[in-house]
Amino acid sequence: MKALVLEKQHDIRLREIDLPLAIGPRDVKIKIHTVGVCGSDVHYYQHGNIGSFVVQEPMVLGHEAAGVVTEIGADVRHLQVGDRVCMEPGVPDFESKAVRLGLYNLDPAVRFWATPPIHGCLTPFVSHPAAFTFKLPDNVSFAEGAIVEPLAIGLQAATKARIKPGDLAVVMGAGTIGMMTALAALAGGCSRVVICDLVQEKLDLIHAYPGITTVNLRQQSLLETVIGLSGEWGADIVFEASGSDKAYDGIFDLLCPGGCLVLVGLPADKVAIDIVALLAKEIRIESVFRYANIFPRALALIASGKINVKPFISRSFKFADGVAAFDAAASGNPHDVKIQIELE
Repeated sequence: MKALVLEKQHDIRLREIDLPLAIGPRDVKIKIHTVGVCGSDVHYYQHGNIGSFVVQEPMVLGHEAAGVVTEIGADVRHLQVGDRVCMEPGVPDFESKAVRLGLYNLDPAVRFWATPPIHGCLTPFVSHPAAFTFKLPDNVSFAEGAIVEPLAIGLQAATKARIKPGDLAVVMGAGTIGMMTALAALAGGCSRVVICDLVQEKLDLIHAYPGITTVNLRQQSLLETVIGLSGEWGADIVFEASGSDKAYDGIFDLLCPGGCLVLVGLPADKVAIDIVALLAKEIRIESVFRYANIFPRALALIASGKINVKPFISRSFKFADGVAAFDAAASGNPHDVKIQIELE
């Protein structure tokens, strides 16, 4: 079976590879239709690792996917052959304490697509647990289904923030995760979300969205914007989604007393935090690692029209042009938010 394989750093090939496709009684077989190119996929392509996760042998890429069920296990009841679905890519050990506590995303034994040494889904067929496979509503496209995964991270961040109706939030970073976090914060009850970045083209994509204020950090002061919108009180929530260590300089100045900082982005190195500034305002810090029990909520929000992800799907490439898709994603085109690959 053909797959888009990361052989090693800087080397992706579309080639034949042996992948297990047997399904158990609680599994389904899925014909893949659309796969999103994630920043983590690109990072593995460019650098060969993310922290302690190192590509040591060829690995199939891709973990943001939607497709069609072609076979179901004997015990599967909520899905049928022909169902259009999206898949949650992280599968925990179902016997683990993390699962029993409802924190399955934190299970140390979780097997996550396209995280070494686990193969991803950029291949025509995959087998997957039915419990982590979700039927797409009729009005949700494959492309929208394949962007549920990054939206789920935004919704996890919004959930951890404990948003109160009318809150003012700041999102630092207008990449895919920052965009999805901003939409999730609005859906969660924020009256306004200020999103900042250094790239105007990305800010232009979300500028017209109701409830959004954009700030180009090259031209405007984020702090002054927040002070003006909050009546000098500060933002209730700051979502750090850029992954830049520079974002932490003065980050607590943006927050109101008793506010919440939610850490979403992944800095390349350790960062310094002003503990005194943190304590003086009794800032609450929350952190996000993937998501748990979020996919059905993401699908419901897209289907209801509460969240519109279509403007953030930038370009689509055919499976045969998958290497070009990764090169395009790695080039950092300022007009691109989410690049996808279609296998049909």
